[in-house]
This record gives sequence, structure tokens and C-alpha cells, in this order.
Amino acid sequence: MTNLQTLRRIRDVGVIPVLRARSQEDALCIARAVLQGGIPILEITMTVPGALEVIRELAAMLGDQVLIGAGTVLDPQTARACILAGAKFIVSPGLKVSTIELCRQHAVPVFPGALTPTEIITAWEAGADAVKVFPCGAVGGAKYLKSLKAPLPQIELIPTGGVSLSTAAELLSAGAFALGVGADLIDGDLCSPEKLKATTHNARKYMEVVAKHRVPA
Repeated sequence: MTNLQTLRRIRDVGVIPVLRARSQEDALCIARAVLQGGIPILEITMTVPGALEVIRELAAMLGDQVLIGAGTVLDPQTARACILAGAKFIVSPGLKVSTIELCRQHAVPVFPGALTPTEIITAWEAGADAVKVFPCGAVGGAKYLKSLKAPLPQIELIPTGGVSLSTAAELLSAGAFALGVGADLIDGDLCSPEKLKATTHNARKYMEVVAKHRVPA
């Protein structure tokens, strides 16, 4: 899959589940629950114990069904390790130009985190494929995103932090490229049948919201 194909798939799906878990086993269970809910994308954060191995295993088992990415990537060395493990996109909570450059060298989409207009422009000019607006919910959510898109329509934005089923439609209408969804979709503290069932249910609900507010490119 090319860089452009990866970006198109993320845009069409519209949701990037942010997977945080207490163990590799929990991460794999949650990944399957998300896929069963119809979301073929997963961002495995580096806070998951054995995250690189989780990425490697998921890429081997589900790589033809799920687009596996890496999140909470703080430096180019980690980004490279994630790419070698099978990550098809890289996400960071902050802006580090050297990480963007590394991903560009490997032709892997990169979504650095930024919050202010200056940070967002800096990330875009450095080569970011889209910019993760984090923590979006803490600074106004959809209203803030809409305010950013007005002067910066050419920059693709991924709101993350505070995204929920109750805010998803408004964020998509405000111009979100995709939604970074964590705790509202995935409860990584407990990998029980009830929690996994809830994750699958919520994943379906998110896809219903996207279907109503997004025409595939």
C-alpha cells in the first residue's frame, strides 16, 4: 500500500482507534474487538508493554485486514523501529521535525501532534501528512477545529483528546480528516468479555456516524 493509499483509507474510515492496554495479550484481544466492530485501523501506542512485538504480531496476523500504526512515538529512533516492526503510519503527541523527516525517508505517513496555529503550520511545512490536534477537547473541540480550518483549509487535521460518540459528528462536520479515539472506544484497563463486547458495539456506532457525515473520496 502506497503512502497515498494509506491516507485515503484512513480518511475514508474516518476513525483511528488509539489502543492502550496493560499487556500484549489484552492488546491483541482489544484489536480483534475493534476489527469486529468494523474499524480496520489501529494505533498501537508505545505505552503498551511490548508494543513493538504487538505491532509485529498484529501485522503478521491481521496485516491484510487492518491498517496497523504506532502511536506515542517520541523520536525518530522509535519511529524507525515501529516501521521495521510493520507500522504503516506514525503518530506522535508532539512535534519533532526529525521524526517527520525519518518517516518521509521511509515513505510512511506521519501525524505529529500540535495545538497552536504556529505549531500546526510548522508541522505541515516540515512534511506532516496530517496534524494531530491534541488535546483538542481541552481547548474547544469542534469549535476550535473549525477555527483552525478557516485560515488553514489545506492542512489535514486529526482531533484527538476528548473525542466521543457525542462529539464525533460535530468534529467531522468541522473538517476533521479523521478522529483519534481513545478511552471512549477502548477501555484498556480491563480485557473482559463485557468490555470487549462494548468496544465492538462502540466501534460500530462510530462507523455509523462516519457513514452519515463522510462521502468516500
